[in-house]
Amino acid sequence: MRPQLFLAILPEILYLSALFFSPMTKIQESIRFFRDTLPAGVKLIAVSKTHPESMIREAMEAGQFDFGENKMQEMTAKHRALADTAAAWHCIGHLQTNKVKDIAPFVTMIHSVDSLHLLAEIERQAARCGRVIPCLLQVHIAQEESKFGFSESELYEAITSPALQAMTHVRICGLMGIASTTDDRQQIRQEFSHLRALFLKLKEEHFAGDDHFKELSMGMSGDYLLAVEEGSTMVRIGSLIFGERNYGPTA
Repeated sequence: MRPQLFLAILPEILYLSALFFSPMTKIQESIRFFRDTLPAGVKLIAVSKTHPESMIREAMEAGQFDFGENKMQEMTAKHRALADTAAAWHCIGHLQTNKVKDIAPFVTMIHSVDSLHLLAEIERQAARCGRVIPCLLQVHIAQEESKFGFSESELYEAITSPALQAMTHVRICGLMGIASTTDDRQQIRQEFSHLRALFLKLKEEHFAGDDHFKELSMGMSGDYLLAVEEGSTMVRIGSLIFGERNYGPTA
């Protein structure tokens, strides 16, 4: 090869070498695995709660930019610390109305809207920020009463309420559900299947002309394969990417 030609293509050679031969961390290997194996149309939300900024940066180096948090104070702090990045923040935990104002300026999507009262506060704070905030309505599908979410009757009441129809700063994009904590895989599958059927019914009856109503957020590290088989469009994966949660030192 002529020296001039070699020098001309050297930058490309170095780039490809870095891309294919640089060692990846366990986090980056996990991100690559999910990106390679999740079906097209299923978005990975990397659940970064309790994990440090450095681990989130590792994930971003592998091309992962959607992150889920369930503590609003922690999410706000991480948003500020990573303001130099393209990180997109998803609220996936129970959201209290008094915390909405803290996340309204930047949150990408709220997956856990579980009452019309909460939705009204999101509308108010989104209007204050001049934003339209994408939201998912959380439906209670699990056996445990301790888990949050609309019942089906409450869901229909909220969707058909004049209050929701008048909101212009929230966008209902679909549903979210958390399955029972159980080893019974058939039970989990039935819960996801039921949520999918409910999503399709709502789409047909109330959101037929709304292209934004398309997301079904269900599935976590222990049950995401079942969720994908039952039609999930967003999976929330934490421990399979970042390892066990880091709660800091204990007394």
